Amino acid sequence: MFTGIIQAIGKIGNIESRGGDCRLTIETGKLPLAGAALGDSIAVSGVCLTAIELGERHFCADVSRETLSRTTLGELKPGSRINLELALTPTTRLGGHIVSGHVDGVGEVVERNADARSVRFVIEVPANLARYIAEKGSDCVDGVSLTVNGVDGRRFDLNIVPHTLAETTIEEYQPGRKVNLEVDILARYLERLMLGEKAARSSGNITEELLANSGFIQ
Repeated sequence: MFTGIIQAIGKIGNIESRGGDCRLTIETGKLPLAGAALGDSIAVSGVCLTAIELGERHFCADVSRETLSRTTLGELKPGSRINLELALTPTTRLGGHIVSGHVDGVGEVVERNADARSVRFVIEVPANLARYIAEKGSDCVDGVSLTVNGVDGRRFDLNIVPHTLAETTIEEYQPGRKVNLEVDILARYLERLMLGEKAARSSGNITEELLANSGFIQ
C-alpha cells in the first residue's frame, strides 16, 4: 500500500523486451533505497512493481502483459521521468489517501491553465471509471494523491500547487498526455457492497434501479 505522496522523481534507465512483456531498469534519484529489500513493492507513476534487483541508485522490475495493457508503462522510453514512492510502513504518515498501486485505467489531460501560482488541469477518464470520481474526493494520478475540485461527466479538474508541480512529473503535463488513474479504493468496495447478494451474479455495475431500491433516489 502507498499514500500517493511522491518521494522522488526517477527515470527509466533501460527497457528489455522479454517474450511479450518487459523488464525495466529504473534510476531512482533521491529515493531512499537503503532500507529496501528484494521483493519490496515500489510505485512507479502509480503502478505497484516488485523489485527483483536492487542497486544503490536503481532497481529492476518485471512488467507483465496485463500491466502493460492497462497502464502507460508500455509507452515509456529510456530517459522518461516517473514518480516514485516506497510502500508505506506502520510508522508512515498517511499524508495522502490509501493507494494500492493497482491502476484502474488510463486517462488523458485535456486542459492546462495557469491560476496564479498554481496550475489547473482537466483530465478525461474512461467511461467505466467516471462514476467513481467525486467532487472533493481523492484520486490517484500517476501515483500522486490529489483532491478532485469538480466533476463534469467524464472530466474532472485539479488545482496543482507549486510544491506538487516541483516534486512530481505533473509539471510536464500538456494536453494529450496519458496518465495512470487509480480511483479511491473505498468507492470500489462500496459499489460491490451495495450489490449485496446480487454481486455473485452481476457484472458489478450500479444501476438507477439499485440506487432507488437502496434509498439513494426518491
